[in-house]
Amino acid sequence: MKANIREIRIFYNPEIRSHRMAVAHAQSLAPFVEAYAYDKAPLNDTCWEEILKALGVHPKELLNKADTYYQENIKGHDFDEEGWIHILRHNPFLIQSPIAVRGHKAVICKMPTDIYRLMDTEECQELLKHEEFINGETLCS
Repeated sequence: MKANIREIRIFYNPEIRSHRMAVAHAQSLAPFVEAYAYDKAPLNDTCWEEILKALGVHPKELLNKADTYYQENIKGHDFDEEGWIHILRHNPFLIQSPIAVRGHKAVICKMPTDIYRLMDTEECQELLKHEEFINGETLCS
């Protein structure tokens, strides 16, 4: 997945209000926002591996364990990393929170305002030293 500090990519469930609010917050922070509904996101296994590495979490931590499908089909099974990524890709409705990515950093947006954690990164500050403005706005403001 291409990493661009100027852009926020957010993966979310458009049917959930708090997820839509996270997208709105992202749109207020960055000049370029790509919002993808989980079921339409162009994520392959490699992309999921990169996101999970940036988040520093196990795939299972992203899932809604209270969901009926999870309880009936996944609970109690022991999958390897590839198996968990397969579950993420083929059951995106189980992902409980939006995931936002900016540059090489990613955050789980349990609250819509968690998107702000993407803005205070060394990567973003370094870019500011070299480019003060994009379309008349600072990158990290």
